[in-house]
Amino acid sequence: MENKILLVGVGGQGTILVSKILCYGFAEKGYDVKMSEIHGMAQRGGSVTTQIVYGDKVYSPSIEDGDADLLISFEKLEAVRYLSKLNPKGHVIINDTKIEPMPVLSGFAEYPKDLDEILYDYTDNVMLIKASGLAKKAGSEKATNIVMLGQLVKVMELEDIDWKDIMKRNIPERFHEMNFKAFDLGYNYE
Repeated sequence: MENKILLVGVGGQGTILVSKILCYGFAEKGYDVKMSEIHGMAQRGGSVTTQIVYGDKVYSPSIEDGDADLLISFEKLEAVRYLSKLNPKGHVIINDTKIEPMPVLSGFAEYPKDLDEILYDYTDNVMLIKASGLAKKAGSEKATNIVMLGQLVKVMELEDIDWKDIMKRNIPERFHEMNFKAFDLGYNYE
């Protein structure tokens, strides 16, 4: 048994932090876990991806086209960019926000207007969450990634892992309270 999760976002959104927290949680639950990360031009707003494969025995973190069980996207265009990696029966959880990439900001391209149509044509298992707004309620939009983590834990029914303890070990103490609120807001999102 292997489960494959692809997390995608833009540099600075905390994609890699959430991936590491997930890996610690899966390992504590007794799974074999492998993770691969690609951050390219992340510091300039570029794409960031992490691939997590966990299960009884995992030999590679690589996720081929059509293999991901779950696609978590911190930005809508990034979800569409990596949609081919998703199993058509897989699930997509998307932060319903847009961050314009450099070609759009510099006037060389337009941000696509048909993203929802593309997503729903590929799979019916799409969940849009206003994670950035919920993160602001928790104290800072920078906690968007933790809102997404809370929703992911709920969707995957992983409540038996002490996620807040894992966050304590991986996030500076001065940000604990805000991130715990963000996690709860994401988990309780309907």
